[in-house]
Amino acid sequence: QVQLVESGGGLVQAGGSLRLSCAASGSIFSISAMGWYRQAPGKKRELVATITSGGSTKNEDSVKGRFTISRDNAKNTVYLQMNSLKPEDTAVYYCNAATTYGSLWWGQGTQVTVSS
Repeated sequence: QVQLVESGGGLVQAGGSLRLSCAASGSIFSISAMGWYRQAPGKKRELVATITSGGSTKNEDSVKGRFTISRDNAKNTVYLQMNSLKPEDTAVYYCNAATTYGSLWWGQGTQVTVSS
């Protein structure tokens, strides 16, 4: 099993920044990739960014140039640095881990609210 705990959400004005953290524990040796997703009220959960165990990253078009995903292997933590935030970035942000066994694990989510 993999446990994921997100933190760092909050209320910020448009144009501001936040950094989300996702601390992983448990069977972390089995993690092949991690990602950040978000879900706004009334909308489907959508992918924001991913990072593989090898460090390759990918951002969705809606956040390119504004969000950066990174990882600290020593701390078993993945980060999402969010700059130039917009009101449409308001959502619950979830951390996800995919394992080599084909399992998916989710954190509890952290709320990000961007005021205009």
